[in-house]
Amino acid sequence: MRLLLVEDEENLAHAIKGILTTAGHVVDVVYRGDEGWLLTQQVRYDLLILDWMVPGLSGVEVCRRLRAEGQMAPVLLLTARDLARDKVVGLDSGADDYMVKPFDIEELLARVRALLRRPSHFQDHVLTAGGVILNCNTMTAYREGKAIPLNRKEFQLLEYFLTHPGQVLTRDQILERLWEISAEPESNVVAAQVRLLRQKVDQGFGKPLIQTVYGVGYRFED
Repeated sequence: MRLLLVEDEENLAHAIKGILTTAGHVVDVVYRGDEGWLLTQQVRYDLLILDWMVPGLSGVEVCRRLRAEGQMAPVLLLTARDLARDKVVGLDSGADDYMVKPFDIEELLARVRALLRRPSHFQDHVLTAGGVILNCNTMTAYREGKAIPLNRKEFQLLEYFLTHPGQVLTRDQILERLWEISAEPESNVVAAQVRLLRQKVDQGFGKPLIQTVYGVGYRFED
């Protein structure tokens, strides 16, 4: 999943990004609300974690703008405000959940999992297509009962394929989905990553599932 974190406390932002990345997510981090807002106009995020009191635009204002333009990705607000009326303001802005600082990082991760379970394609955190089963909670994959060992980037790529079975995904789409805004991947990184995943998913099985659509991108056959 592709996540955006807007948090101006750098140590906290680093800690949150670390645990979310370990859980298999791609996380963009910015320290200002206006920067976060601009990113939402360029990238489709599955979840946004917004600190209320950040420079530029507040997290609440970013959330209001997202909802006003019809973006429905789940939003988790982080704040030191713990009064009931503050929670009402935050939730009425369109946020889906609210956490008061200081909070336990593991609880944050659990709330992220709960919010990401809401999309229909992500029921029970298990994705299936073409005989491949991917458990997004445990980051484990199987094809015809055989375990497929995956590193983090391979997991993210397979997850992207399984949420778009039969669709052609371009190199640029895969880059946007799997690499952070701040990353500067080499020009052949997508082809190399697809090749590595193909070796694990297709080798030793009768039907290749990851197809190259020449001049366009890649397709996962369902």
